[in-house]
Amino acid sequence: MGKNYIESAKLIDKSALYTPSEALDLAVKTAKAKFDETIELHVRLGVDPRHADQQVRGAVVLPNGTGRTVRVLVFAKGEKAKEAQEAGADFVGAEELVQKIQSENWFDYDVVVATPDMMGVVGRIGRVLGPKGLMPNPKSGTVTFDVAKAIADIKAGKVEYRVDKTAIVHCPIGKKSFGVEKLQQNFHALMDALIKAKPAAAKGQYVKSVSVSSTMGPGAKVNPTKVLD
Repeated sequence: MGKNYIESAKLIDKSALYTPSEALDLAVKTAKAKFDETIELHVRLGVDPRHADQQVRGAVVLPNGTGRTVRVLVFAKGEKAKEAQEAGADFVGAEELVQKIQSENWFDYDVVVATPDMMGVVGRIGRVLGPKGLMPNPKSGTVTFDVAKAIADIKAGKVEYRVDKTAIVHCPIGKKSFGVEKLQQNFHALMDALIKAKPAAAKGQYVKSVSVSSTMGPGAKVNPTKVLD
């Protein structure tokens, strides 16, 4: 561990459960890298991801955005392709983009959107996009005919959340430079979305543990019963 990390870790009581504002304040204070570190939220849920009826997945537009420029690739044809270009998509195309991805291993984009009629084409590269978390999905709003709204939401700070194999959701909620108030607004928006996404099959305590950290810093634990305070 580096010197900065060791010094930062001294500021956090590992046995303590902080309020969201306290934890976010510590995450900002312990972000000592020379770049504007991302502040991340980590939530362990009381679900079993092996069961389809206990999957937690969705998307939410953070009120203050993510602080990063998102490059959007849209698979569409005709009027929908024109609509996507006018809405500010960074790349728009159809079969030729599938070929480019297959032949050049091209990944100069952050989010992929597709109209429903293009999913047969996009499906050819599902094995390539899927592992990178780039496969369009109706649940996250990236398979839609309303491409203009999808692009606007993504550019405004829409983030996708998905529980992993260990029942943890990892998601960025902004940058250190946002300050605690804006980060807390984003924190609450994401936590509210996660709680509303609770599967009916989930039993017992749903939010088991919560922590926030910067890209290079230690984590500060949040009291699970105080996440919406």
